[in-house]
Amino acid sequence: MMGKIIFYEDRNFGGRSYECSGDCSDMYYYMSRCYSCRVQSGCWMVYDRPYFMGNQYFLRKGEYADYMGMWGWGMNNWIRSCRMIPMYKGAYRMRAYERENFMGQMMEITDDCDSFMDRYHWYNGCTSCHVMDGHWLMYEHPHYRGKMWYFRPGEYRSFREMMRMGGMRFMSMRRIRDSWY
Repeated sequence: MMGKIIFYEDRNFGGRSYECSGDCSDMYYYMSRCYSCRVQSGCWMVYDRPYFMGNQYFLRKGEYADYMGMWGWGMNNWIRSCRMIPMYKGAYRMRAYERENFMGQMMEITDDCDSFMDRYHWYNGCTSCHVMDGHWLMYEHPHYRGKMWYFRPGEYRSFREMMRMGGMRFMSMRRIRDSWY
């Protein structure tokens, strides 16, 4: 199943529009700004910087008439790039590590975790991981709050380097499941 999202220059679906069915690394090629969107199918990550950088937000089917008010992005920020999240129906598996470069305590995770501290009392947060199966959202605070990041299968040796944020640790995570579509 292909995803489909429509971006609009202005709030409340006004101005020019751009229809997208896959990743777009820089929306500036299609429109100078984007303040609202409609997700007609699929799940998406949208970013406030080109090339999938900056703040991210997860979108599923629905209408987003004024994302700046909803997500608290600054006055000069708008959606600048997007990534479609492929549908996945298999098992989910990730190894999360306490320290960078897969060092320190390790836990293998196969389901949602709303608080690393509550579930793993010894655990001080996640700073590197290896996603073996599935697509995941990780959050900076327990109970799926704060900034989020999308992780697809692959190795992530240093969240600090990846995000250009010192001391970044994730405190909760959830699977992006087909039931969200």
